[in-house]
Amino acid sequence: MQLFAFGLNHNTAPVSVREQVNFSPERLKHALHDIVEHDLATEIVIISTCNRTELYCVFEHENGKNVTTINNWLSHYHNIPTQVLQNHLYIYEKDEVVRHLLRVACGLDSMVLGEPQILGQIKLAYNTAKKNKTTKRLLNKLFEYAFSVAKQVRTDTAIGSSPVSVAFAAVRLAQQIFGNLKENTALLIGAGETIELAARHLHENQLGRMIVANRTLERASKLAKEFSGFAITLEEISAHLAEADVVISSTASQTYILSKVEVEQAIKIRKHRPIFMVDIAVPRDIEPSVGDLDDIYLYSVDDLNEVIQDNLRCREQEALKAEEIIDTQVTHFISWWRSLDVVKTICNLREQTQEHKNNIVNKAKRMLDNGKTPYEVVDYLAHTLTNTLMHSPCVQLRQASYDGQDELITATQQLFQLPDDNLT
Repeated sequence: MQLFAFGLNHNTAPVSVREQVNFSPERLKHALHDIVEHDLATEIVIISTCNRTELYCVFEHENGKNVTTINNWLSHYHNIPTQVLQNHLYIYEKDEVVRHLLRVACGLDSMVLGEPQILGQIKLAYNTAKKNKTTKRLLNKLFEYAFSVAKQVRTDTAIGSSPVSVAFAAVRLAQQIFGNLKENTALLIGAGETIELAARHLHENQLGRMIVANRTLERASKLAKEFSGFAITLEEISAHLAEADVVISSTASQTYILSKVEVEQAIKIRKHRPIFMVDIAVPRDIEPSVGDLDDIYLYSVDDLNEVIQDNLRCREQEALKAEEIIDTQVTHFISWWRSLDVVKTICNLREQTQEHKNNIVNKAKRMLDNGKTPYEVVDYLAHTLTNTLMHSPCVQLRQASYDGQDELITATQQLFQLPDDNLT
């Protein structure tokens, strides 16, 4: 049984590549089934966020072609040349997979060190795979273990204590451009967790007015109401875009929400007053050419990295503590995994012992039926069962001694807790 992780993230691939291999919620179920139904892997979980796409795979048999098979599938599924993927892809195996997933779940591999959102995204990805029956014993154990370790890290370290996130970085940039936000209006596109965080940070920094746009008006209204904002649908954005000094967008749309033409019209209405835009989505929500317009400050999720770095220092020391916890927990998980190898041997040993016992007990019962005394039968039962169970081990130990296999003799002494006495 082989365990692999394939993926790319914000460290290995630009957003232009990441958005090409992103799995939308609608396609994720199909992708999971496609891998399992074509026997490409026996277990599979796919994590796909704006900053990473990762495939956690279990292969029943060790095969040098397993890695190539998944690479080719990913390339074909997203219609991307294999060479393009290979330039950005990382591959982990065995204990490296365990360590990587634990680090990701704890926020140690995120653009924002220690951010908690990734854990919820991993849980959603795992639950989707589990619901679609593409996980079994190994991945079930691995992901549940990752959730437990992430909780331990949050409890035992202060890695998540500082308010550092992509949403926080976006709001901090807006403050650098506009200064006091009391006189400004922000348009938030989407109603997910990232937009909710952005709304919270804007509200805490005394934003003047908030507009929330979402495909579903009900969700937009719920978020807007919490922060005294105004809710609209995506179709109404054009009518309100000129009101916005700040635009932060994070949806799961597969097409652009804002086009260059729409933004140009808004700029004319605003008489060229600048608009600060942050496109956190992958695939992107705002047409990239919008950034070429005068009076537009457009930042992608990758552009926020420099801002984020300034807010990480207080978490770095806590990250070292988290790494120590992970080192220990990786060892524990690998020990559990190795213990699976002996399960079949233990079952076979029990079955063999049970068979010997049944045969001897049946003979003992016939002896009772034939008039033998209970004392005779008990003596026969104990003597025969002991000799039967000891026969094969004794034969093998004598042969091991003859062949000079001292390690087998030592193992037997340890297994049965025998004294290490050599006869002379």
